[in-house]
Amino acid sequence: MWDIRPVTGDTLDDLADLFGSNKTTTGCWCMWFITPDKVTRAGWSGGNRRAFEAMARESPVPVGLLAYDEAGVPVAWAALGPRSRFQRAISPRSTMLKERDPSEDDDVWFVPCFFVRVGHRRRGATRALLDAAVELAAEHGATAVEGFPLAADNPTKLDGYLGREQVFADTGFTRIATPTPKRVVMRRDVER
Repeated sequence: MWDIRPVTGDTLDDLADLFGSNKTTTGCWCMWFITPDKVTRAGWSGGNRRAFEAMARESPVPVGLLAYDEAGVPVAWAALGPRSRFQRAISPRSTMLKERDPSEDDDVWFVPCFFVRVGHRRRGATRALLDAAVELAAEHGATAVEGFPLAADNPTKLDGYLGREQVFADTGFTRIATPTPKRVVMRRDVER
């Protein structure tokens, strides 16, 4: 059902089309977990996009995945890459991944956020992107893939871009930490 492709310099126009469908993704360009708060906020009017596009062109590994529907329209996104890419998430100031082993930051890949275009939600795109993320991580030598989705018993609709614990569990991830009552850290070891 889904055609999933890595995001590289060649697919940036498709990502721009998807991100252009929502005011948050238009401003953030998935830089929230990569750059400090002040830098991300200052880049909302175009700087985040330029920084993201430069990173996508220069990175030796893809910066994320795009899911296309049957008509070839980009409808869903997942950010991913080595945990070390996401400096804000692994910062000593962040409590979400405080229990991680920093020596794994280059070998463990991280999936911090998702976006699915309105009209295409609840059709399995996030699950498909997670499965593809594990495959891509394995191709690049990762030892595991992690995310920090909303806890299963968290009723909030806010922060849905983080994913949900049940979606991670359905794709073979296991809860390894509960840094807050509303968030969990999920991990799936990669078979190479």
